[in-house]
Amino acid sequence: MKKILFLLLLSFMYMKTQGQKSSENQLGTWYMYNGSHKISEKYALKTMAHFRYFELASAFQQEIYRLGINYTFTPSTNITFGVSYATGDIAYDTSSINLYESRFYEDLNLKSNWNKFTIKHRFRFEQRFIHRDLNTNQFQNWLRYDLNINYPISNLWSAYLFNEIFLNLNSAQTFVQNWTGAGFLYKWNNNIKLKMGYFQIKSPTTVLKRVQLGIILNTKFTKKQ
Repeated sequence: MKKILFLLLLSFMYMKTQGQKSSENQLGTWYMYNGSHKISEKYALKTMAHFRYFELASAFQQEIYRLGINYTFTPSTNITFGVSYATGDIAYDTSSINLYESRFYEDLNLKSNWNKFTIKHRFRFEQRFIHRDLNTNQFQNWLRYDLNINYPISNLWSAYLFNEIFLNLNSAQTFVQNWTGAGFLYKWNNNIKLKMGYFQIKSPTTVLKRVQLGIILNTKFTKKQ
């Protein structure tokens, strides 16, 4: 496993040194925190903070924060209602006005198992309030579908694959983005997992390459029986 991680890091470093100075030829990085905090048998708080860069740790692209309340129907079905706030620089290597965005979102999460594989489906409906500049505000409805497949390698390591499609329901060109990637999860302890992966963001005009470096925190505030 250490050899695999070393080869991945070498590949990331190599790709970062290639190409001219454009967003498509840069290897960007997402530093991510995701949390799930169980407050009762059925309810949990979902928290998230992402810091995204066009390069390894410079050329700011976006930061986004998310808070939601999750309700579990069964071990395989749950829903989340939440809000998020984001600000981003929409241009790489040139000065531009930051874009600010507030969202409401609703998730339907489904989970199933096939042999050792865990398969998750997430359907997300978003209402986006976008502030582009002093005179331009927009409202958009987005639909997202995420497929995530996880496979345990050992008691501590697992591998994941994912693909997520983004659709803008208020645009004549409905397709917005497609994220496709893979990576590894390491179980630090019962509450913390570390995440490292690579993915591509495909839009109608660009393909961006990104590294994922994240921490996942799961806690329980329910009383012990």
